[in-house]
Amino acid sequence: MRTQKRFTPDLLDRFKRLGRGTGTYEEYLPWHRVGRSDPASMGRSHLMVWRKRQRELLSDGEMSGALFITMLTNLADAVEQFPLSEEDGIHELARYDIRLSGNWVPGTLSIAKRLKIRHPRVNGKGRSRLWRLSTDHLLILKLADGALEMLAVSFKPAELKWTKRMYQLLAIEQAYWAARSVQWILITPEVFDTTAADCLWRAAPWGLGEVVEARTIDLAATVVNECLGHTLTFTLDSLSTVLGNRDFAQRSFWQGV
Repeated sequence: MRTQKRFTPDLLDRFKRLGRGTGTYEEYLPWHRVGRSDPASMGRSHLMVWRKRQRELLSDGEMSGALFITMLTNLADAVEQFPLSEEDGIHELARYDIRLSGNWVPGTLSIAKRLKIRHPRVNGKGRSRLWRLSTDHLLILKLADGALEMLAVSFKPAELKWTKRMYQLLAIEQAYWAARSVQWILITPEVFDTTAADCLWRAAPWGLGEVVEARTIDLAATVVNECLGHTLTFTLDSLSTVLGNRDFAQRSFWQGV
């Protein structure tokens, strides 16, 4: 697929005009997208439809992370390729709770100055513009008392070249979320069991497929409990016998998981 070769000030201005990085829930539009008009990502890109919106993931790591995210039971919303504000402004959580719109927090430009780190820029056609940093996944979690909180998650591949400049940019990202009292997690392939991610990749078509009714999942759980100690194949065969369809059994099992 042909893509533009590099980021330029004009391209970033276009992203802003298109409303990228704005919206919530199914109306959210990622800052970076998988498409012909965007420069290609370093990793293998993926598209995943979940919760009435197409998710745009720029690497295998981001895809694995998205699959782990789908299993969070207190997840109110999840947005990918979330752009960090260059300028000081209101807290990102105000998108979901207008009562927080009075909370003023620093942007990446202020943070870079405080950390004495040169803020990244892009140049092109005689222009220079601030580069807009982004976080791979921003999660909005609903607490037991009904309040909302955020969790920021970034993924970096094993083959990434860990230069001094890379550490500086990560420091800005970490400080950005710390200023908002948001926990920021950096995940690399070394910190999770890849066999768990592989399992999620294989199960995703059923786990994220057509939704199964809760009562059917409860029935599946009963059958699974009766099959404890047996293989997955034996368990799915038993479920297929009860539910009458292998695909239905797979969706009931994995959505129950």
